[in-house]
Amino acid sequence: MTGDHSLRTFLSLTLATAAAALCGQASADAPPAGAGLQPSQLAIIINDAEPNSAEVGEYYRQVHGIPAANVAHVTIPNRPRKLSMDQFKQLKERIDAQLKPGIQAVLMVWSAPYAVECNSITSAFTLGYDAGQCAKTCDPGKPSPYFNSNVAQPYTELGLRLAMLLPVDFVDEAKAVAERGAVSGFSPPAASAYYLTTSDAARNSRAPLFPPPGMLAQRKLAIRHLKADSLDGAQDIMVYQTGMAKVAKLDTLRFLPGALADHLTSFGGDLQGTQQMSSQRWLEAGATASYGTVSEPCSYWQKFPQPSVLLRRYLSGSTALEAYWGSVAWPAQGLFIGDPLAAPYARFRR
Repeated sequence: MTGDHSLRTFLSLTLATAAAALCGQASADAPPAGAGLQPSQLAIIINDAEPNSAEVGEYYRQVHGIPAANVAHVTIPNRPRKLSMDQFKQLKERIDAQLKPGIQAVLMVWSAPYAVECNSITSAFTLGYDAGQCAKTCDPGKPSPYFNSNVAQPYTELGLRLAMLLPVDFVDEAKAVAERGAVSGFSPPAASAYYLTTSDAARNSRAPLFPPPGMLAQRKLAIRHLKADSLDGAQDIMVYQTGMAKVAKLDTLRFLPGALADHLTSFGGDLQGTQQMSSQRWLEAGATASYGTVSEPCSYWQKFPQPSVLLRRYLSGSTALEAYWGSVAWPAQGLFIGDPLAAPYARFRR
């Protein structure tokens, strides 16, 4: 698979599995998400009760050139991991009251809360709280209307404001994520997308959905398949997707600005948990955005980023927020974290 012909073939792939899973959803050969999310369309949500939130939020605003009028403030004391449905309803009402009609997405600048009962806070904000999923977390989820769609303005067209969370436990690390997202828009470097089939069979449900290996010359991107439990020493990572409870050797890797990385496991979105690796470890290792579930999802691939959809959207110029949100079919339990505006392939938008 080489050259521009291979790229066109890949970008127009129809993912039969995705279409079958979501009857009535846009087909996989739909065009990418329009012109992409703009800084003027993103709101920054500051938690005034978390000291690091204001500092990181203001830094993020300046780095990305976001209007000061797009900053909203809330107060969430005591850093709870999880909110009740009633607590979340009150929080969302306070946020919504401060948002202008043109806002298409929000960035929550805090480390906790990150869950609403069994839902992630990002999905509860975007799609509404899904009580049915919490009755049986291992049941199939509700389809996202944004999955694999060609929607350019999610709030204007669907009434959905896409949400992402930027953890702020360590100010310097949070600022570094913002810096990587900001510089990612320059000419993309030669890079690789790594897809690992591991020894953990239960966490390999996405392996049949990996994009085909080969070189995409126009994007200077090599797609690589490995049978291994971890990468060791790779220095050119733009995408890293795998399935393990804990991913080893992250300290040997170099992630390029704008890199996406995630692992299919039950509790990657439990940012303060210790049972499995938190998706926040990806950001600490140098990735710019990631994803993980906050409650037991079972191994449905639909509850995790679909690898071919994620890569196609990102290479077509979507932001990290648009690419990640557009790649998850049933996202109720999934937490989206990192820099929403990262877009290494922005010049390929159409």
